Amino acid sequence: MNELLGLLKVKVRKGINLAIRDAVSSDPYAVVSMGRQKYKTQVIYNTCNPVWNDEITLSIKDLDLPVKLTVYDKDKFSGDDKMGEAIIVIKDYIDIIKMGLENLPDGTKVHRVQPGRNNCLAEESEIVWNKGKVTQEMILRLKNVERGEVVIGLEWVDVPGGKGLLS
Repeated sequence: MNELLGLLKVKVRKGINLAIRDAVSSDPYAVVSMGRQKYKTQVIYNTCNPVWNDEITLSIKDLDLPVKLTVYDKDKFSGDDKMGEAIIVIKDYIDIIKMGLENLPDGTKVHRVQPGRNNCLAEESEIVWNKGKVTQEMILRLKNVERGEVVIGLEWVDVPGGKGLLS
């Protein structure tokens, strides 16, 4: 499957209470990857509560490929330290987009996703219709680390000439 379905904008907003990997703080950045695509946020120095507000755009050709977020601590003189990871589950979000919703009032909550074993959600996430688009905000609890969460947002973009999700 090589035909482009569309683009997924992943807005990496901020980290909350991330692990300390240097003496008293960390220099965190996040990497979002899917298949061979891999994009990195800016490094925010000397904090465990970074605000990135970086937007990463993934080309979606295969809905079965996992979207992974990994947080690292930037180190000058050695390899960067891993600060946890999370899988971004987009299935519910994509299912809502496939419904082909139109003309809902802004702020309409279309679906709620509960935290569970099949996702890394720290709390309930809402899929919302806003300004003609379906968006989802979520707080991901990082795995394989003592603590830390990352706030992200999702937005689908149809591509002219792309296959799209509604076919």
